Amino acid sequence: MSDSSKTSVKRITIRTLQRMRDNEDAITMLTAYDFPTAQLLDRSGIDVLLVGDSLGMVVQGHETTLPVTMDQIIYHAEMVGRASKRALVVVDLPFPEGQLEINRSIEAGARVLQETQCSAIKLEGGAEQAGRIAAMVTAGIPVMAHVGLRPQNIHVEGGYRVQRDIEQLVADAKAAEAAGAFAVLIECVSTHAAEAITAAVKVPTIGIGAGGKVSGQVLVTHDILGMTSGYTPKFTRNFAEVGKAIEQAASDYIAEVKKGSFPSEKESFE
Repeated sequence: MSDSSKTSVKRITIRTLQRMRDNEDAITMLTAYDFPTAQLLDRSGIDVLLVGDSLGMVVQGHETTLPVTMDQIIYHAEMVGRASKRALVVVDLPFPEGQLEINRSIEAGARVLQETQCSAIKLEGGAEQAGRIAAMVTAGIPVMAHVGLRPQNIHVEGGYRVQRDIEQLVADAKAAEAAGAFAVLIECVSTHAAEAITAAVKVPTIGIGAGGKVSGQVLVTHDILGMTSGYTPKFTRNFAEVGKAIEQAASDYIAEVKKGSFPSEKESFE
């Protein structure tokens, strides 16, 4: 097949997301941490893939996102970026890369762009991160801001809880937008608060546990596939029982090996 006969795939960019927001075309976003999962999600037509520091919980088995290191996020981002042909791939800046001196954040963001095929980073924080966001954008690093519940701030907050200070949430989002953030992720806020934030800014807003009055939605892929350790957040929905299917497949395999019916002649060489 010649190159001219191949179907070209148009890459989603931050400009694409802005057009989607302006046209009220809902943006879809899911997490990915490895090549095969990212490839499947990309083929499905997902708009944005997030290499989230949530990998610390859903992949590594930690209780929080805090143990995830920069080297680890780069390792996973490289695989996801290489798998994606269409989706915009955003990478979390892990703790404490977004809390230390600004130059360190710029260096961390530059590593993402240099060492992976990903296109942007996500940074937790709002008004207090405006200077950092502006510096990173000036350096050529696209930034998605993250307001509301901030998992990296879990010990200060004393747990995961809904954020209800609408005035502060709006101020955070507006400050992030003014600093150059191309989008704002909003986590665990009331529907009313998310609606107020979305009305206050012109950039896309992506909600997780923020109701439907936003520009788009993001969820953790393991949650929608039923591949959790037992706890399912209120804001997610189970779209498939992949976890149970894996358990059943492994159980069937064990049984077939134990009784000697696998491998059969069909799976063996002469």
